[in-house]
Amino acid sequence: MSFAEDVKNELCQYEVATDRVAQIELSAILRGAASLVLGMKDRVGLNLVTTNNAVARRALFLLRQQFPSLVMATSVRKGLRLRKKNTYTVSLQSSKETKEVLEVLRLWPLDAEPWLGLTKKMEEGRAFLRGAFLGGGSVNRPESDYHLEFMTSQRSFAEQILAVLKSFHSKAGLTERKEHYVVYLKEGDAVTNCLQVMGAGSAVMDFENVRIVKGVRNRINRQVNCETANLQKAVNAAVRQLECVRIIARHQPLSQLTPKLQEAAQIRQRYPDATMQELVEHLDMGITKSGLAHRFRKLEKLALSFEPDGLDVV
Repeated sequence: MSFAEDVKNELCQYEVATDRVAQIELSAILRGAASLVLGMKDRVGLNLVTTNNAVARRALFLLRQQFPSLVMATSVRKGLRLRKKNTYTVSLQSSKETKEVLEVLRLWPLDAEPWLGLTKKMEEGRAFLRGAFLGGGSVNRPESDYHLEFMTSQRSFAEQILAVLKSFHSKAGLTERKEHYVVYLKEGDAVTNCLQVMGAGSAVMDFENVRIVKGVRNRINRQVNCETANLQKAVNAAVRQLECVRIIARHQPLSQLTPKLQEAAQIRQRYPDATMQELVEHLDMGITKSGLAHRFRKLEKLALSFEPDGLDVV
C-alpha cells in the first residue's frame, strides 16, 4: 500500500463535528472524484469513481448521513490485470432530489458560488482540504522527494484550495498538467503542515520520523563528502609539492636553497603523506599554514623554471 493510500485511509476515519463541516468535506470529495450526469427534464445525477475503497465508503457514509432519503447505488469492478486495483463507483441517479442535494453541496449549477468563510473558520477549512485530498490528492513517501498535490479539472476549485492552504500558512504552487490544474507543495515543512491540518496525525509522525533519519543521513553524507574532498585535496597538494622538490633536486643541490625553502623541502621529503597542518606541527617553529604554503609556492615556481612542463601530469 502506498503512503498516499495510508494517508487517505487515516483521513477517512476523521470524525466531523457538524453537518456543515460534513457537507463541505463531501462536496470537496465529489468535486475532485465525481462527474455529473445530465438527465431529462432538468434532472441531474452523479457518479463517483475511485480506486480507494476507504474513499468510496467515506463518501457513501457522508451521503447517507446528510441525505438519508437519497437513492444511491454502489458497484465494484475487479481489476483485470495483475496488481490492477479494483474500481469502486457510487452513483446518484438522475432526479430532482439529486439535483437539490447537489445544489446544497454547491455542485450545481456549474457556476454555483463556492463555500464561503473557509479561510476564516479553521475546522471548515480543514474539512475542505481533507475532502479535496480524498477526491484528487496524492503524496509521495517521505523517503523520496517531498511532494503533495491536489488535482482537479476546475481552475476555480484549484484556486480555492490554494487560498485555504495559504490561510493555514502552507506554501503551495499552482500549475497545469495536461487538462488538469495541480496545486502542489514541495517543501517538507509545508507537506507536514498540510497533513496535520487535514487530520492525518499518524501520517505526520511517520513522515517526520523519516525526515529526521533522512536529515541525519544527509548531514553524515555531506560531512563524509567534505572530508573526502579535503583528503583528496591534501593528497594532491602533497604529491605536487614532493614532485617540485624532486625536480629541483635534479637540477641543483637542495643545500643551495635558502634556509627557509630548504627546510620546507626537507620536511616534505621526510613526511610525504602529511597534511599542511601536520607539517606545521612537525616544524614546531611558529610558522603558520599560510607561511608554509607560501614557501611551497616559491619551490613550485623554481621547479617550473627548470622544467616548465614538469608538473603537468601531477
